[in-house]
Parts: sequence; structure tokens; C-alpha cells
Amino acid sequence: MPNASAANRRQLIPFAAVSASYFAHIGFFNPYLPLWLKELGFGLVAISILTSVQAATRLFAPYGWGWLSDHTGERVKLLRYGASMALVCACLLFMELGPLGLGLVLLVMFTHTSSMMPMSEAAMAHLVSQGGAFDAKRYGRVRLFGSIGFLVTVFMAGAWFEHFGMKHFPGWTVLSLAAVTLSVWLLPDLKEAIPLHQEKVAIWPVLTQAPVKWFFITAFFHVLSHIGIYVFFSLYLDSLGYSKVWIGMLWAVSVIVEIAWFFSQSKWMPRLPLTAWLVVCSGAMALRMALTAQWADVLWVLLIAQALHALTFAANHTVCIALLSHHFPGRLRGRGQALYTVIAYGFPGVLGGLAGGLLSDQFGLQSVYWLSLIAALVATAAAYRVWRLQHPTESGQQAH
Repeated sequence: MPNASAANRRQLIPFAAVSASYFAHIGFFNPYLPLWLKELGFGLVAISILTSVQAATRLFAPYGWGWLSDHTGERVKLLRYGASMALVCACLLFMELGPLGLGLVLLVMFTHTSSMMPMSEAAMAHLVSQGGAFDAKRYGRVRLFGSIGFLVTVFMAGAWFEHFGMKHFPGWTVLSLAAVTLSVWLLPDLKEAIPLHQEKVAIWPVLTQAPVKWFFITAFFHVLSHIGIYVFFSLYLDSLGYSKVWIGMLWAVSVIVEIAWFFSQSKWMPRLPLTAWLVVCSGAMALRMALTAQWADVLWVLLIAQALHALTFAANHTVCIALLSHHFPGRLRGRGQALYTVIAYGFPGVLGGLAGGLLSDQFGLQSVYWLSLIAALVATAAAYRVWRLQHPTESGQQAH
């Protein structure tokens, strides 16, 4: 058994490299894309539309890739293709492109990157399970490498762009995606066996279950409440007079607490049912958005708000992946992961990005965070419903 466990850990190393390189790319790209677009001369509405392209691809790309990977078993080959195509698209960012041309390049690039983590996590699902059960400790150890990658680039890019300006943004994109491409080509070329005569596994019966429906509702609103961070946070801080170094520092705070959570989550997760953690995470998100909306100009308050990222993202993400593994096992795995990306990141990203752009253009960037607070409160209510459905006895006893 020890030898088998060591071999299992060695198999996880390439997936850790993929996580590290992918989130290193995200670590500079997502925080600084709006500032690059601002330097190119785009207004708030145009910036919100272009940054929402990433979310728009999550409406169709992850499920398409997930369906293809479930039916072919070729998750690794598809990852290699996607990373290589994204790298080619990144090279086009050096060209002088108008809004339509830039939007098209981003569309194709994001189509090939938006499903990379769902496919990677589906490919390694059996490696982060113990006796068929999700292993939070093993998953956390892999995922924290992604957080470290994000932390390194958000620090480095903030300092770089502060000193040299945003003109090197395309170069950072190419280099980071080159690292992603190299890491996926180093993955073992594994193919899942697809029996020729195995019956098709339908996903609809799972989706009609009440706990699953409410899970996707809370996931939708929870991520919708994050759009103020994902799309507008850097612009918001910039408007309040924070330097690019401090913008990077504030992003980094959230990643540091994220790393701490992923490293130690095996100690905390067993203390509550997974569905109870959903309630805690969404409640923490409501507090985070209230602090960010009202006191973002007070540094120590904003630091506390960013520290809540340990719950609002890291804990929530682990819980969601664990619940997906439970509800969508076996040949439903890829489609379950992809559907989560579509519902929890695709639709909220598009709606939040566009609505936030229009809202901020009319009422200022602060208004986005009040809207995010409302979304977080709805997510909390839906999460409570999931918990009651999964633990009716406990909730009934507490009611008395």
C-alpha cells in the first residue's frame, strides 16, 4: 500500500504542474487585462464586453470539450490541442487590432482555455479519491500549486507593469501560455477505456434531483457575486488611487489565504457537512462584498475583505468539486465538470460583466459591489436550501 500511495503521488506531479502554469497565466491575465484594455483607449462598457468574452466561451466550450472527452476518453490529447491553439492565438495580441479583431482573438483563445481545468480535474479524478471517496487533502495539495502560480505572477506582473507600463501584456500572455503548453505535453498520455457496447449514461436524471438543482442555483449566484472581483476589482482599485503594485498586493493577499486553506483544508472540512460549508462560504461572500462596497478606501478593511477569499473561493471550490464527484461519477464526470463551468462561470460571467459595465458607467464602480452583495445573499439562501435537503433531520432538530 505505501508503494501504491507513493506511485499515486508521483502521478499527481504533472497535474500539479498544469495547475501551477495555468493559474500563473490567470494570475496576471485576469487582474491586468482590464488595465491593458484601458491603456489601449477602451471605455468601461467596451472593457466589460471584452473581458466578458472569456465567460461567454464558458457557455459552450466546456460542455463541448467535456462531452468529447467523455465519449473518446482522450482528455490528455484534447488538453494538448487546446493549449497549443491558445498559444498560437496569444501571438496575435502583438498585432494592432481593433475591438472586433481583439474580441475575435480572445474568443478563439478562451474557447481553447476555458475547459482546460475541468478536463484536467476530470482526468485526475481517480487520483484524488480514496476508496471511491473524494480526498480533500490530496486534491488540496494539487490545487495549491495553482494558487502558488497565481501568486507569483500577480506579484511579478504588478511590479513589472508599474515600472514598464502595460505594453508588455501580450508578451506575458505568450510566455505564460507557452508554460501551460509545455506542462500539458508532459502529462502522461492516458486514455480512459470506453467499452464499445456500454450503454449511454444520461445526465438529465441527475439534473432533475432537487439537491442538484439547488446546488447549481447557489453556484450560479455565488460566482455572480464574484464578478465584481474578477472583472472590475483592478479598475475599482485604480479609480481609488491604488498603484499597480498595491493592486497586485491586494490580489496576492487573497491568493495567500487561498494557499493556506488548500494546504490545511483536510483539518477543517470534516468539521461540517459539505452542504453546510456552502452556506458558510456564501455568507462570507456577502460580508466580503459589503466591506468592499462600503470601505474599499480603508486599506485594513479591504485586507480583511480579501482574506475572506479563503472561504469565498478556496473552500467553496473544494466543496463544489467534491459534490460534483458525488453527483456525477464515472462517465458523467466530464459533463458534470463542464456543466458546472457553464452554469457557475459562463452565465454569471456574461451577465455580471455586461450588467456591471453598464451599471458602473452610469453609477460608478462602487455600485457593482452592492449588486454583488445581493447576489451573495441569494446564493446563501440557495445554499441553505441544499443543506436542508441533504440534512433534513439536523435542520429539523435545530428548528425545534
